[in-house]
Amino acid sequence: MQSLKLTLASLLAGASALGLAACSSEPAATLVGKKVDDYMLVDQTGMGHILKYDTQTPAIVLAAYVNGDEGARAAAKALQEAAGKHAGVLVHLINSSEADTRESISAEAKEAGITLPLLDDEFQLIGNALGFSYAGEAVIVNPKTWEIVFHGPADKVDAALGEFVAGGKVATAEYTEVKGTKLAFADRGKDFTTISYSKDVVPVLMDKCVECHQPNGIAPWHMTNYQMVKTFAPMIREAIRRDRMPPFDADRHYRAFENDENLTAEETKTLIHWIEAGALSDIPEGGEDPLAVGVSQRPDWPLGEPDLIVDIPSYDVPAAGVVDYQLPVVKNPMKEGRWLKSTTFKAGDRAGVHHILAGWMPKMPASGRGFDWNISLGGYAVGAESQTAPKDWATWIPGGGALSFQMHYTPIGKAFTDNSKIGLYFQDEAPAFAKRQIIIADPSIEIAANTARHHETAYVQFPADVQLYATQIHAHYRGYASKLTAIYPDGKEEILLNMPHYDFNWQREYVFKELIDLPAGTMLVADYWYDNSVNNKALFGENTKALTAPEAVVFWGDQSYQEMLFTAVQYRWKDETADKPRNDLQAQLEQSIIFTMADDNRNGKLEKAELRVKGVGQENAETGGGVADLHLQILGGFDQIDADKDGGISVPEFSVMMEQMQARGNSGSPT
Repeated sequence: MQSLKLTLASLLAGASALGLAACSSEPAATLVGKKVDDYMLVDQTGMGHILKYDTQTPAIVLAAYVNGDEGARAAAKALQEAAGKHAGVLVHLINSSEADTRESISAEAKEAGITLPLLDDEFQLIGNALGFSYAGEAVIVNPKTWEIVFHGPADKVDAALGEFVAGGKVATAEYTEVKGTKLAFADRGKDFTTISYSKDVVPVLMDKCVECHQPNGIAPWHMTNYQMVKTFAPMIREAIRRDRMPPFDADRHYRAFENDENLTAEETKTLIHWIEAGALSDIPEGGEDPLAVGVSQRPDWPLGEPDLIVDIPSYDVPAAGVVDYQLPVVKNPMKEGRWLKSTTFKAGDRAGVHHILAGWMPKMPASGRGFDWNISLGGYAVGAESQTAPKDWATWIPGGGALSFQMHYTPIGKAFTDNSKIGLYFQDEAPAFAKRQIIIADPSIEIAANTARHHETAYVQFPADVQLYATQIHAHYRGYASKLTAIYPDGKEEILLNMPHYDFNWQREYVFKELIDLPAGTMLVADYWYDNSVNNKALFGENTKALTAPEAVVFWGDQSYQEMLFTAVQYRWKDETADKPRNDLQAQLEQSIIFTMADDNRNGKLEKAELRVKGVGQENAETGGGVADLHLQILGGFDQIDADKDGGISVPEFSVMMEQMQARGNSGSPT
């Protein structure tokens, strides 16, 4: 008996450590008829899941989960079986335990054989708001009204789903006697009317929101005083729960970022609980609003007045239609070379200028257009206006030649003339290190029709040691999620950046807090997932009517209704200094990406199935056509290029082919 008591005490202590209470006979909350609010949570694989994203599903099941809990594991098994019986039904398992981490949730999913999304409710906000009381407790949500139509144990969900899908009603909709481990929510029942607007809320807004939400900022409304914040409070709550704001889409669970604008756990809870408690003000009558005092007009040049401002040639953007990329070129105003430290772009119209890319060319092209530059000057997208190199790094910009720009315009319903500018910031002394850039891309992507999570991949492999500084992810309307993973020479893998949900409207550079050392031979892999399904609301907007139907296969292309896999990486060669350039290594890396962009299975060989040509270059000869031509040529001479007849073209075989093509002037058969 003493042994049994000790065992029970041990189990209770374990439950307490997990942030749980022991199994209880207390009834669960009554939840049927309650409306649920939107959220975005990340699953065991790093993929983001948005509650109100899939409106085509007949029903959504949400269930409380705790790692290692046998009742929760049994519930997950029952829900996996139920999901298999009811086509299109979505199931989210929600882990709100404070003791469970992203890593332990991933391990739990593998150990328990869970294939359903197991979501990390790390701040306990979602499970608490849903009203969950016990592990294994489940609700069915009607996606047309977002009301809970069933609440009870997971083993009752299968029958309830059958009734709801068949007739819209569930005979026994509410079970308050739910057996399971009691959940503990640290903030449940607390009085949050004590949160101070002046002392607690305003500092968060000033630190994470006001940069955009101020006069001359890029946000559509301004946080100039308490009343404005109070008016938009419901929207702020929804944007935070949905992880739309602040617009920093990189997952904080992997590498840390220097420019991290994500809310911390404490900041998130402060804003959400303050709003849910009524968004109360503690400004005394006649007192000064600290937000009104703190907000000022955002300067035209956030980094200060540039050393050189270059006007990008103006362009008249029509009110509607599709505008081809504009590639204007201007004479380089610098007669002598200089070390570039930072750039800032000032878009003429933030609503209509989708992005700007800039670079230096050694000669002014005769056509007055050009995109094939030698040195990048950086780029602009909404939310990413400035780029600054780390301490002791800079980029050498030669004198003379030309500055070239790629301008992507989006008609906004009224015609306008764009007058964008680029501001350049230099340093006089030579830096210790030279900053480099490489692009991981694949112009041969084919996004399958009617597919919610189509996957594409490409990589680069560094021939020498490098240090990574920053990266930027780029796709178009169908981009859903992305990862950047380092595969080291010993086979170890490390996720450097995880983007659970990509937002086409916010494309920024993510600067690593610490430089990342990658040894020679490291593969840097860019994985992208695309949503080409009816759930993707972006496919049905005014600017995407042409060629956007989910029933169509989508290929690489410049326009936003086409697609891209394009990851920019900023780095330096470890043995390169400003006075000892390693252009040989850069050239070797740039030549190798022709191979690595097509090697989808990363086995070091090109196979026939990987040499895709359909659709490539149909509307983008300047960026994709060359790849299609090359793939066609390789396929035409595949058996001859594959010298060892193993069914794949190795790197040495590919190199021989490229040498032959270069010797023949890049024309004709490669064999």
